[in-house]
Amino acid sequence: MVFNVCNIIKLTYKRVLLKISGEVLNGINTSKFNISFIKDIADDIKKLLHFGIEFSIVIGGGNLFRGSSLSSFGLNRIVSDRVGMLSTVINGLLLNDIFSQFKIRTYLMSSISVKKICADYCIEKSLDLLSKKYVLIFCGGLGHPFFTTDSAACLRAIETNSDIFLKGTKVNGIYSEDPSITQSAILYNQLNYQEVLQKELKVMDLTAFILARDHNLPIGVFNMYHTGALKRILTGCKEGTIITG
Repeated sequence: MVFNVCNIIKLTYKRVLLKISGEVLNGINTSKFNISFIKDIADDIKKLLHFGIEFSIVIGGGNLFRGSSLSSFGLNRIVSDRVGMLSTVINGLLLNDIFSQFKIRTYLMSSISVKKICADYCIEKSLDLLSKKYVLIFCGGLGHPFFTTDSAACLRAIETNSDIFLKGTKVNGIYSEDPSITQSAILYNQLNYQEVLQKELKVMDLTAFILARDHNLPIGVFNMYHTGALKRILTGCKEGTIITG
């Protein structure tokens, strides 16, 4: 990817938690994984590391299995969510390997114990590795059924003292209505927590959103497919939607 952003690099956020949904990993019109696109993400992050930005990533598993979807087919919800958690471990392994190919120092941690595959999640270890400029990849969700990876991402952002929680999606940000249905839908550049609740805007599940609000954690929602989007957000340029207090 070629960056086309502000010429002067002045960081608005230094420590970032990036949530990447499983659906984003499969790209556009691609099944399961778009390796070329994942390499683009790694390349972008490698460039941003040179500016001193500290990254941690929470990975979803929707490109493989989503617990809530499996339960709709008649599977036990707890079992379904466990399958979903394992899907995030698979995606985490994939990201970890591709990032390593780009000579990015990474560390993969899981909320569910898979010790022969990756390390167990540890707050103290995470903070130490972030300070040493490792890119952390968190998988396994929260390790409990009934919670989304959005909730996991908000919690990990708070625990790691991240400056912002960025949610990478396939849409340009938060709209007043579904833009695929309503052409006149308005894209919001900036919102506060109360406006999101009053307008009943769909940002993430309510548990995750309230957690972010109560800890005054800024949220950025943006399109992962926009070239240079991450850098624009982190340098204060206009991109997607930013939610603050």
